[in-house]
Amino acid sequence: MLELRGVTAGYVRGAPVVRGASLRVGDGESVGLQGPSGCGKSTLARVAALLHRPEEGEVRLAGEPVTAFRHRAPRERRTLVGVVFQQPRMASDPRLTLRAMIAEPLRAARRPRAEVAARTDELAAAVGLGGDLLSRRPHEVSDGQLQRACLARALAPRPRLLVCDEMTAMLDASTTASLVGVVERYREESGAALLAVGHDRVLLRRWCERVEEFSAVAEPLAPDPRDP
Repeated sequence: MLELRGVTAGYVRGAPVVRGASLRVGDGESVGLQGPSGCGKSTLARVAALLHRPEEGEVRLAGEPVTAFRHRAPRERRTLVGVVFQQPRMASDPRLTLRAMIAEPLRAARRPRAEVAARTDELAAAVGLGGDLLSRRPHEVSDGQLQRACLARALAPRPRLLVCDEMTAMLDASTTASLVGVVERYREESGAALLAVGHDRVLLRRWCERVEEFSAVAEPLAPDPRDP
């Protein structure tokens, strides 16, 4: 489903955040990418989600090479991947209600209004959002409620690969268990693959079939020559 080969991406003080990274996620497979904060795993997740163009290396998705990233990528390619970030408030438009957030990718794809409404209701129920919560905006809900909406939004186009970048890092144990359960039910129904990125080794090993240490998929960074 996803192959990263020799990826170098992201620069801080002239040195790459990720250098020579390779990773594979097979069809329907769940893979965890574990590593400490600041090691570059989120940069690699953004490359996997087609949100960051690598400086070097190859990205293949569904057997085809990826040559365009972000909005330059064809819509049918972008919708193959759903992504959920660590900080839901930074990933949300404060002007939108939770209902509008969930529906956003479906409206962007110009799906029929009835289909958008039905799919939005279905996903809201799946992630545990109901009542007047859907009419609220991000500043009117908790982090956990907002992350539920972000997950529903990621699932709306029915992606074949879900990238969860520290999705549960800011959540309590109950909400974490609930959202992991939503992801797993979706995968069981759709056969989608999963790349779960985090530093919680226990959670990743319980959640994923295989866990890669970041040091095992990326070469160590070269020192910045400007440092003493």
